[in-house]
Amino acid sequence: MGMFVFVSDFRWSARAIRSFGLGELEARKLKYPNTGTEALLMGILIEGTSPAAKFLRANGITFFKVREETVELLGKSEMYFFSPEHPPLTEQAQRALDWAIEEKLKSGDSGEITTTHILLGIWSEKESAGHNILETLGFNDDKAKEVAKSMSGDVALNFK
Repeated sequence: MGMFVFVSDFRWSARAIRSFGLGELEARKLKYPNTGTEALLMGILIEGTSPAAKFLRANGITFFKVREETVELLGKSEMYFFSPEHPPLTEQAQRALDWAIEEKLKSGDSGEITTTHILLGIWSEKESAGHNILETLGFNDDKAKEVAKSMSGDVALNFK
């Protein structure tokens, strides 16, 4: 979980931290060498209690569907690969989390970075597995805007 200490000006919510850890664990279970946007997405759904997870489920996007799409897209590692205890983030996953941080800072309100910020960060990474999986399962820019509105304060979405 060392990833959450790199900036001290703000806090990650407990759910966001738990989601991240669960996503990392899922990446290990799938024997992936890295934690990608798809793992971050699965983490949000496994944690399951956040507004982001509830929104996804209400829109038919479940952990099992995301996991199925992940394996479909990225394959399953068949080799005897021992995933590191904390599989490092892919560049896209790092950028998704950076996006979450930037949006939080831009909003100017105090409070925590939530799973909703992470979800929108994943969506902002157009080329990522997480984005593709969300799109395949029916998530789109309108739904992203709906999620953003649900956050305290209005988030100006600037998806690349």
